[in-house]
Amino acid sequence: MKILYICTHNRCRSILSEAVTNHLGQGRIEARSAGSQPSGEVHPLSLKYLAEQGISTDGLKSQSWDEFESWVPDLVVTVCDSAAGEACPIWLGESTKVHWGLEDPSKLEGSEEELAQAFNQTIDIIQKRVERMLEQNLDKKYGSELRDAAQALIQGEE
Repeated sequence: MKILYICTHNRCRSILSEAVTNHLGQGRIEARSAGSQPSGEVHPLSLKYLAEQGISTDGLKSQSWDEFESWVPDLVVTVCDSAAGEACPIWLGESTKVHWGLEDPSKLEGSEEELAQAFNQTIDIIQKRVERMLEQNLDKKYGSELRDAAQALIQGEE
């Protein structure tokens, strides 16, 4: 299954989602990330906290969703509020789409300890969602069944 995570600037939440999904997916899921208005650089703390958890950061980059016109995902997941309201490119028309809102740890100001906690909490939320995705064999589902199962993964979260 191919998943495209979208966030407006593609520098934090979508990057974290891509890295965690590829780490846990072990070939069952291939994840990429993009933005409608990419910043052009990955937030340095995204890279730091992924690496601290042993998750590869190789190949992570902030890029436009236009880069994926020939890579059609099975599932498109928006992870920030502003991306949820945006119209996705026409070439994503056949892809199943869901919204998994995540708070943006890169927008927090605080001590190093508070920032670490925020980034690690976001990584933990993503890990739990991906683990449930794998447990429920979402890579074997399609269409409305995939959409409903992917959206249900976030039900009951705090």
